[in-house]
Amino acid sequence: MTKSCNFALGKKSVVKSMADLVKIKRGLDIPLVGEAAKNIQTASKAEMYAIVPDDFHGVTPKILVKSGEEVKVGTPLMCDKNRPEINFVSPVSGTVEAVNRGERRKVLEIVVKSDGKFDAVDFGKLDAGKMDAQAVKETLLKSGLFAYIKQRPYDVIANPEVEPRDIFVTAFDSAPLAPDFEFVAEGEEAALQAGIDAIAKLTSGKVYVGVKADSKLSLKGCEVVKFQGAHPAGNVGVQIANVAPVNKGEVVWTMSAFDLLLIGRLFTTGKLDFTRTITLAGSEVEAPQYVKTVAGASIASIISGNVKKADHNQRIISGNVLTGTKVSAEDYLRAYSTQVTIIPEGDDCNEFVGWATPGCGKFSVSRTFGSWLFGKNKKYNIDARLRGGERGIIMSGEYDSVFPMDILPEFLIKAVIAFDIDKMENLGIYEVAPEDFALCEFVDTSKLPLQQIIRNGLDALMKEMN
Repeated sequence: MTKSCNFALGKKSVVKSMADLVKIKRGLDIPLVGEAAKNIQTASKAEMYAIVPDDFHGVTPKILVKSGEEVKVGTPLMCDKNRPEINFVSPVSGTVEAVNRGERRKVLEIVVKSDGKFDAVDFGKLDAGKMDAQAVKETLLKSGLFAYIKQRPYDVIANPEVEPRDIFVTAFDSAPLAPDFEFVAEGEEAALQAGIDAIAKLTSGKVYVGVKADSKLSLKGCEVVKFQGAHPAGNVGVQIANVAPVNKGEVVWTMSAFDLLLIGRLFTTGKLDFTRTITLAGSEVEAPQYVKTVAGASIASIISGNVKKADHNQRIISGNVLTGTKVSAEDYLRAYSTQVTIIPEGDDCNEFVGWATPGCGKFSVSRTFGSWLFGKNKKYNIDARLRGGERGIIMSGEYDSVFPMDILPEFLIKAVIAFDIDKMENLGIYEVAPEDFALCEFVDTSKLPLQQIIRNGLDALMKEMN
């Protein structure tokens, strides 16, 4: 592949010549115990469902319903106060149970009590081929599905008033214990194609779909690019960097193929269907498996009867262990989550001489423990402990070993902390999202909250530029 133009020079993007396969040479697969077996079980019916405003970063929620109000699948529950055309809708039919608030009346969640019928708002017959870009966009905004489209730079919900240069869809997840998209999408090929046809209307550029190296997906109206390598090969940011990097002044839209299915179902049926097939995985799960549920369902309905009885604390994560959100059984499946992971909390562990032990059962990237002698096929039961304390950045190159983008991550982190805008721009801030630094955070001996640092930097930069 030819090299793309250097970001710092501010030149226009040059799409790399498409090879049959893009090989990602840096990264890290974390071999966790508890991979989901490929059999699908239906979750027990949940009584309560919710949408959580914090899932949609940068959104200031304006509540559109009241407690006791009846809603259908697709009824708007809230909108963005700054961009009221962006709706967030109910995933089920039933009655609004509560609008829960926290300090300073911050909206924590909007809870809907399901009637079990899943009656949906009818959007009528939809054929993306006969619709123009504005009609497709209005449909996505009205249905609440536009909220699943993000943009680079800033990694926030896309601005519907700006046409993207290109749209990137990642159709595989390389995170630890993540679901296999092609297994999940079996039988929904028509919906997936309908989703591609719809979003292709939103750009005069290209729609790129990143797939795994052995993918059998057959899609039209887009450019399919195969990727091979360790995590984060499945991150859309890595895929953008290897196909058509984002330069200053350019905007691209991104989304997950798991969310693209929601758009495809709307266009093939005229109704919303928020069904998700996720993985329930991790060392604390009795029988790791795929579970069919609905976005926003209570966590209890997903994990019921399938969590190991243990004398230690357990951490439930909506999402993967690197970027997911810590939740409890009383919480809800978060909007973008495609897995629920349960691992030991580790807060009750007291190890004699700690790191000085041989550590044959401990995972180490730097071969601190003797476990590396057992080879790459060994699986590890890793808990949620930080295993160390925060300290100054150590310029050791450890970030670079797992960061497969043409960016200097340690220098970018320092520039963000100092909020040096010129350096941030020259070092590639417009190309990244917090998830791109999740592995750096995992291997970091300084124990810094790198994802939060990048998030804060992007927020401050967006505020400065706007």
